[in-house]
Order: sequence, then C-alpha cells, then structure tokens
Amino acid sequence: MMSHRFDPNELYNRVVHYYIDKKGYSKEKANQIAQRVVQREETRRICKNVKCGHSIDDHIRTKETCLVLDCDCRQFVS
Repeated sequence: MMSHRFDPNELYNRVVHYYIDKKGYSKEKANQIAQRVVQREETRRICKNVKCGHSIDDHIRTKETCLVLDCDCRQFVS
C-alpha cells in the first residue's frame, strides 16, 4: 500500500482550523503558526544529502533509493 504524498495545503488548513476552533486564536495568529508548521514539515521531508535534495516522496522507503532518474542518491538522509 502506497502512502499518500505530502499535501501542504491540507496540513495548512488543518492547523489553521485547529488553532481557531480549539484554541480560540485569531485568524492572523493561526495563519502565522500554520505557515511555520508547513515550512518546518517541508524542510523535514527534503533529503539532506547534498547531491540529492529531493522530497521523501521521491524515495523508495524500503530501499531508501531516490526515484529521480539522474540522481545519485542511494539513501535518504534525515
């Protein structure tokens, strides 16, 4: 079973609604928090291998090999 790809818009909406509905924050404050969360998640999901830099979605999780044809990355680096 393939996991779904990272959707920054979905995460953004979920975070904004959580902080507005559950925490009672203003729209502006909730948007600021959501932007930081999405930015952090996008950075976390990028291969830290200097030669690669592709998304975790572009790697085979069991073999940790990059799916981009012209990439020499052989292991996803967190």
